[in-house]
Amino acid sequence: MAQPSRANPPRATNQTKARSSQAPALRVLSGGQGRIRLGLLNDTLGFHLRLAQEASFVAFARRSGTSGLKPGHFATLVVIHENPGLSQTALGAAVGRDKSTLTPRLTELEQRGLIRRDRAATDRRSYALTLTPAGEGALAALAAHAAAHDADLDRLVGAENRAAFLDTLRRLIAGLESDDR
Repeated sequence: MAQPSRANPPRATNQTKARSSQAPALRVLSGGQGRIRLGLLNDTLGFHLRLAQEASFVAFARRSGTSGLKPGHFATLVVIHENPGLSQTALGAAVGRDKSTLTPRLTELEQRGLIRRDRAATDRRSYALTLTPAGEGALAALAAHAAAHDADLDRLVGAENRAAFLDTLRRLIAGLESDDR
């Protein structure tokens, strides 16, 4: 597929033109680094979802301090805590990570002494995951940070809009995961 050039930009639809005239065409960078023209990205939901996710992850990491544990670690610990003995495959499906990104995360958590990977009794090729006592402690600390972070997000989204916003995100996830385009 040919990439659009500056000389021949992609044609905007009437809907895109209408949205573009209502929204700023620049992204102001933090730390006085200037402004960047976004072009078509200015009206792209996926791009803004990714920016929002990144901003949320950075804020969570800042809140959780020097532990080095990120939102993905937190999600992993929560799901293992709620499902002791869970397989790595099931965990990956639950947190939306494939084997190539999940395995290093689990190795790190195991090296930190936060999880155990034991061979599953029913399938020796598979591992059963459980939290260690240190993992339970780390989860408790991260859960407190996550609750405070969620309260910050509630203030930004509006607590009265939380349920509708979550519903919209869940519809996006379900619709995109089931779409066979």
